Amino acid sequence: MQRRILGLTATIAALGLTGVISGCGLTGADSGDVTLKLVAADYDLTGGNTTQKYWDDLTAAYEAEHPGVNVEVQIESWNDVDRKVAEMVKAGQAPDIAQIGAYADYAAAGQLYSADELLSIPVQANFLAPLASAGEMKRTQYGLPFAASTRLLFFNQKLFDRAGITEAPTTWAELTAAAEKLKDDDVPYPFALPLGPEEAQAETMMWLLSGGDGYTDATDRYRIDSDQNVATFDWLKKNLVEKELTGPVAPGKLNRKDAFAAFTRGEVGMLNGHPSLMQEAEKKGVTVGKVALPGPNGKAKASMGVADWIMGFKQNGHRQEIGDFLNFVFSDKNVLAFAGGNDLLPVTVSAYSRMESEEEHKNLRAFLKELPSSQLPPVGKTSWAQVSENIKQNIGKAVAPGTRPVDVLGKIGREATTAESAE
Repeated sequence: MQRRILGLTATIAALGLTGVISGCGLTGADSGDVTLKLVAADYDLTGGNTTQKYWDDLTAAYEAEHPGVNVEVQIESWNDVDRKVAEMVKAGQAPDIAQIGAYADYAAAGQLYSADELLSIPVQANFLAPLASAGEMKRTQYGLPFAASTRLLFFNQKLFDRAGITEAPTTWAELTAAAEKLKDDDVPYPFALPLGPEEAQAETMMWLLSGGDGYTDATDRYRIDSDQNVATFDWLKKNLVEKELTGPVAPGKLNRKDAFAAFTRGEVGMLNGHPSLMQEAEKKGVTVGKVALPGPNGKAKASMGVADWIMGFKQNGHRQEIGDFLNFVFSDKNVLAFAGGNDLLPVTVSAYSRMESEEEHKNLRAFLKELPSSQLPPVGKTSWAQVSENIKQNIGKAVAPGTRPVDVLGKIGREATTAESAE
């Protein structure tokens, strides 16, 4: 993964702006009547229609300024949206714009416009650097970050108080000590470690970053079985799992959704969480403490960032109209409306700065602080889907009884290299 990280102040200075300006300025007169098809994911956790309303309001405002362009929006659940877009593309009916979870396969197939074919220079330059880098394939950006989040260590403040833990852990040793006190106080899951197949690749990456390494090296090659990564899993197995500090369900069988549900029920002392979990837990009466992920000797050098993507397909030839619409999507007003309404983080420098200073978003500031230096999974690799699935299915074995982390990570690492060679 590329590690190009720019400071916010320097980026803002380079842009010479505090907002985002539109690009092409198309009107009905110079573009003709065009209908853009947009397929987008549903972010509403409660089964409501807030995502549909967001896009309805945004497209109505856009169409009012661009009478020759209509935007048809199709909202699909996260369970279906990637599959449905793939089916549309395979059938020769690609949408003009898709807001989904991955872009790499479409970029590799030459089906997407690049960012510089769509966006004005100020808009493209306004993306936070880690997110822009993660949207690149072979140094060209195709994936436009739409929404982002980071991960923090969550703890149940009530359980901490009851167990006599007065400080949030900032090192691995302090985390173990806190987990031992929680266990002594009969907390079911002192530290929930979801390495089950639902989303083990994310939990794994958080720990690899905490240990000082990650999935890839400086040349973007997989290094899953590096000495540092093996040492991280050796520590996890010895200091959390074998000490029975991870709860009644083996980490390899504990899925994230189950760990999160247990946290909202007050059964988990600590786990790695994201903004939406914070919101859900507090609704259930859990007082959530949160700190940056600990490392061996202090705060981890980087936290894991996550992004969802929006992209423009070439098939219908609407490059100018797609670009002008996306310039509008990435205005501060629209970026902040979506991120703030869904407890997510903005993807642009100017919107980041506004959210950081606005009181209504204070509950997200700890997550915001980690975003500029975050690292994302290697989503620009077409091999990542295969490698990620392998991690999901097998990483839990690294901390299981009778196995050695070096053997499990070594096998995953060799298979990742083979998958990469086939790209």
